[in-house]
Amino acid sequence: MTPGDEVVVALDVGGTGMKCALVRPDGATVHAERHATDAARGPEAVVGTILDVAEGLAGKARADGLTPVACGIAVPGVVDEARGVAVWSANVGFRDVPLRDLARERLDLPTALGHDVRVGGLAEARLGAGRDAGHVLFVAIGTGIAAAHVVDGAAAVGAHGAAGEIGHILVRPDGPPCGCGRPGCLEAVASASAIGRRYAELSGAPATAAEVADRAAAGEPLAGQVWREAVEALADGLATGQALFDVATIVIGGGLAQAGPRLFDPLRTALRERLTFHREPRLVAAALGDEAGCLGAALLALDTLAKESR
Repeated sequence: MTPGDEVVVALDVGGTGMKCALVRPDGATVHAERHATDAARGPEAVVGTILDVAEGLAGKARADGLTPVACGIAVPGVVDEARGVAVWSANVGFRDVPLRDLARERLDLPTALGHDVRVGGLAEARLGAGRDAGHVLFVAIGTGIAAAHVVDGAAAVGAHGAAGEIGHILVRPDGPPCGCGRPGCLEAVASASAIGRRYAELSGAPATAAEVADRAAAGEPLAGQVWREAVEALADGLATGQALFDVATIVIGGGLAQAGPRLFDPLRTALRERLTFHREPRLVAAALGDEAGCLGAALLALDTLAKESR
């Protein structure tokens, strides 16, 4: 076996789909495939699919003359990475699932289980838009908002596996209710779903965040108001993040980042206005797209392999 033969089996499990790949240690993807999660079947069925897909990928690697050396799995929700347990996930239905050990037993490979946003941040910090920055805050903005703080290539997990929940910073005390049960959280105001919801409330017409951004850019006053509210709230959240973490680069990913300059230009200005003695971070769009989760899962697995071989 030579290093060029080695690959990692990597899976990024979401509520609707799984992005799966064979990844070389240098981050190159040699094979990719997608599968439906179909979470409505229940957590046991989803676990079965994850294990079947992972086993199939390992078999594909061997059939192609490659050697699978580890497995990395990323899942949403609360993840205890030290124990390898998917503690809870609303999207997938997991509750205390020992996914790392189940995969390790099925594949007979060193396995790592990580949080989807944290591994995405890991990939962006090492291979993507935050490369060589040292201190990176990766913020994923989609249905919700979550973050990963990556220092020298390692993502902080937290004492209880819940580090990075920047979406639950309180930004508007009298704001709309959040799914967590408290009003005014950042993701209740500035997530993609919150932007669409706010526009619908004011206009009576449904719209996605992308449509709100388009209408705001075209000069529609109501869309402009909703977009500004979201950008201002997001700047408040990022300013808090910068006060806490003092990062060199903030990488914005997720669906909202697709708005490009319509998001980044006003957000950069609003963030700058909120900083006093703190150094202004570089604010950039994520570079790896929806590959970040798979790549990050592979990196986490390689880190685990390195630790186990010491």
